[in-house]
Amino acid sequence: METSIPVDRKIDGVAEVTFRSALAPSQGRKQTKPAYADEINVFRRTLLYAGPPHSSRWYDVAGPGEKAGARVLVYLRRRDGAGAGEFRKFVKKQLVPALAGSGVLKELRTQTFLPWVEKLWDTPNVAHDNPHGQRFHASLILGFTDTAARDAFITGNVIRDLFDQLAPLVSAIHAYDVATTLTYVKEGDILPHYEE
Repeated sequence: METSIPVDRKIDGVAEVTFRSALAPSQGRKQTKPAYADEINVFRRTLLYAGPPHSSRWYDVAGPGEKAGARVLVYLRRRDGAGAGEFRKFVKKQLVPALAGSGVLKELRTQTFLPWVEKLWDTPNVAHDNPHGQRFHASLILGFTDTAARDAFITGNVIRDLFDQLAPLVSAIHAYDVATTLTYVKEGDILPHYEE
């Protein structure tokens, strides 16, 4: 299982968007147009992973008043031969309950992705190459009280137990520390200042 991130495929930023409906992306064309034209000034490569309706899930794992002080973004690549339905079922029915039941997480979000479509986000003069062996099929955001809790979790028994369950279905796990999380829109409202 690949856990080392290839230097030329390392991710430097993620924009996570959850839409209220399947029609919402087409209704946001006016807001998207400036980003589309300006992307060459910011990024060398961009990839757009899309999920089917209701494939992005936020789980209520924090106690009252608890917030995540450290986050990890994890991408999973499905092993060749593992079915998409079997993989999604594993994420929802086994992986999420094991993570949520650990009692350590203050935030848990998951997404499973549709098959890769080359021209879904085809901005000019920016690379969009995503070879078959480099594509991801799911993401997880794990939030912890602080970096010490994160480190203890990653080296603890929960991860070791999950690794055995992941091995038949997953060919790569890439994990990134999240330096900053900014929220620009919440519940459809543009925030006057960016929340962390």
